[in-house]
Amino acid sequence: MASVLSFKNVSLTKGDRQILKEISWTIKEKENWAILGLNGAGKTTMLKMIHGDVWPSQGKLEVLGGVFGHTNIPALKKRIGWVSTALQDWLHPGDLVEEIVLSGKFASIGLYEHYSDQEMQKAKERITKLGGAKLLGKPYRVLSQGEKQLVLIARALMARPELLILDEPCNGLDLFARERLLAKIQEIAQMPNSPALLLVSHYTEELLPCFDNVMFLKDGSIYKKGKREELLNTESLTNFYGAPIQVVTNAQKRIIVYPQ
Repeated sequence: MASVLSFKNVSLTKGDRQILKEISWTIKEKENWAILGLNGAGKTTMLKMIHGDVWPSQGKLEVLGGVFGHTNIPALKKRIGWVSTALQDWLHPGDLVEEIVLSGKFASIGLYEHYSDQEMQKAKERITKLGGAKLLGKPYRVLSQGEKQLVLIARALMARPELLILDEPCNGLDLFARERLLAKIQEIAQMPNSPALLLVSHYTEELLPCFDNVMFLKDGSIYKKGKREELLNTESLTNFYGAPIQVVTNAQKRIIVYPQ
């Protein structure tokens, strides 16, 4: 089975600070992974590296068959869907929802390339399929945080990506908006031609059952990685956090962690 991405002894150093340390990790086709870590673990840096925004200081990184240093990064980005609240700061707040969704086809901020009426219609269909028909025609700036995240997911799916990165997608959402968004992610995972999903979160309850592979990232290093059932348990999580915790499994097989 071909790999979606492969880290081989990848490290990143800035000045005298080592941000990522000898990362070796592979995602294969049809695998969904979740990365769990506290603040400063290096999660966002790792995602930026996968997206081609940051390059390794040492080691070999291959994403969707392209080896960094020997591949076209702008072309690669068009094959990767990216959902992050950080992206909201770059978007043009006056752009209409359907314009932002369509920009995902070109991996651009704003629409600068020629597009057809058919392409615009596909953008409208994409947000509609996610339950966002009422958002059409609205400028991005008037949307709620949950609606903005839904638009970002539709945008990320426009180019039919082979890898969909979800960088703390529930950040800033209230309880109900979070559950609606997680339900959409679950739907994407169940699509016949679903991309490989990579979710980053601080919270175990956001690691849906479709994420059957989990990595614990700590202080820039892989603390542990493996199958969901092997890692999301009291013993493993207590060792990872370095503090006593209580683990609760709800009816949807989601794991909730509380300090004990």
